[in-house]
Amino acid sequence: MDDLDIDSIPIDPFWNVGDEQELKIHRIHAYPAKFPAFITTKALAYVRKYNFFPNKIGDIFCGCGTTACEARRNNIDFWGCDINPVATLIAEVKSHSFQKGRLEKYYNEIIDVYSSLNTFPSFENANPRLQYWYTETQYNDLSKLKEAILTAIPNKNSMYQKFFLCAFSNILKPASKWLTKSIKPQVDPNKSFVSVMTLFNKQYNFMIKAYEENNVHEEPDITIKTTNFLEENNDSKNLDMIITSPPYVTSYEYADLHQLSTLWLGYTSDYREFRKGTIGSDFCHENIENEIKLLNSSGAEIVTKMKAVDKAKAKSVAKYYLDMQTVAQKSYNILNERGYVLFVIGNTEYKSVRIDNALHLSQSLLEAGFSELQITKRKISNKILTPYRDANGKFSSDASGRKIYSEEFIVIGKK
Repeated sequence: MDDLDIDSIPIDPFWNVGDEQELKIHRIHAYPAKFPAFITTKALAYVRKYNFFPNKIGDIFCGCGTTACEARRNNIDFWGCDINPVATLIAEVKSHSFQKGRLEKYYNEIIDVYSSLNTFPSFENANPRLQYWYTETQYNDLSKLKEAILTAIPNKNSMYQKFFLCAFSNILKPASKWLTKSIKPQVDPNKSFVSVMTLFNKQYNFMIKAYEENNVHEEPDITIKTTNFLEENNDSKNLDMIITSPPYVTSYEYADLHQLSTLWLGYTSDYREFRKGTIGSDFCHENIENEIKLLNSSGAEIVTKMKAVDKAKAKSVAKYYLDMQTVAQKSYNILNERGYVLFVIGNTEYKSVRIDNALHLSQSLLEAGFSELQITKRKISNKILTPYRDANGKFSSDASGRKIYSEEFIVIGKK
């Protein structure tokens, strides 16, 4: 792998765009760095060219459930997991079917309860972090709406309750002081607020249209777990193919981006807890010299270069690469014979050090036992003309910012 020239790999137009516009079902909830829906369709078409027809596919970083949803659309069983409970909530809802009549019934009940509700958790007793993000009026209206949802649909295991909690979750940011379209958590002191119920009504109607457009009646077995794949056992997966995209090593902390939903939905009282144990997390306690010894050759070379410019970030990169080496091995273990794995992964740069994630992953997959490795490249978007992000996470042409790559790699291995 040391002589592999990643940069010389040409862009393959096959992986660039889908054959049709992405369905609304994939936009029922905002999600950072969302996996393109057409990648799953293309991945299935790719392996079918080799007379391989998977009966069950998986996504070990399933995020908001794009692969799960596409598996259902293709009537293929699915198993997936994610450490983020907000992600798995969205994934469950996206990959489920609902009766429109029952949704309308529950929606009307929620509105009725909301109109008559007098008792609900108030702003003065709120989590301090939520007090920071909301005006008293917006907070109280959201609190009242959440109480109405739980009152109208009290069964916490009901997919209908999850449907409306997903809708609730997606209006939390626009109802807050959070700067619209900002990647990083940032207050907009001049934000104009839309009423909570206006946002909720609009979200509900969009979701109804999304499910009507999707119009899928197949009922394959869909299993989605809230768990860390690194801690998941290898039993009873029976996967024929894994289609996934891991988090980036220098990406913003997902815990920060989802803090409103994790706090509002009661997944934690301190959103920072979700940083621990995640791949790419900054929570690293090992001696970096010991970690470098455990890395494969490409990982060790990158971390050594990073250590010379930023030791703390080098520790984070080392942990990420060690975790990804484990991911590669566990992926091999849970696949059936002749099974395929497809990773979508991008490279990045930090303080002029090239962080070649694709090269490290490719070596990790080979060392885990995968053969017939295929590596190709896709263009993320032809609209990104500013290849840097500034301190606030916004696109910029200022070269002092963090460099953004407009390409990512498709790495395919066969067991």
